[in-house]
Amino acid sequence: MTTYTLFLVLIIIVAFLLILIIMVQNPKGGGLSSSFGGGGTQSLGGVQNTTNFLDKSTWTLTIALLALILLSNFAAPKATAVDNTSEVKNTIENREIQDTPAPVQTTNNTQDTVK
Repeated sequence: MTTYTLFLVLIIIVAFLLILIIMVQNPKGGGLSSSFGGGGTQSLGGVQNTTNFLDKSTWTLTIALLALILLSNFAAPKATAVDNTSEVKNTIENREIQDTPAPVQTTNNTQDTVK
């Protein structure tokens, strides 16, 4: 497994976790986090602690995702050496020079005379 593949797997895992954390957060009118903690304010760890944990984990996963994306750029496989000369340039340089005679110019000096 290459380093680039490892980065891609980690990016997918972090992105999935980030989606889950964002979906669980409590928007202004309530949300999925109220379903997990019960209807009252006496949830496990308290509502404020849950909100702080979700905020911190969202920021942590976001920073981790950004860092993984930037680091994967350095681990990406590089393209093989590409010939920098263009196809047209190669054709021009490799063509065979043919010796063709220059066209002969003929002058028509005969005048039509009617007798």
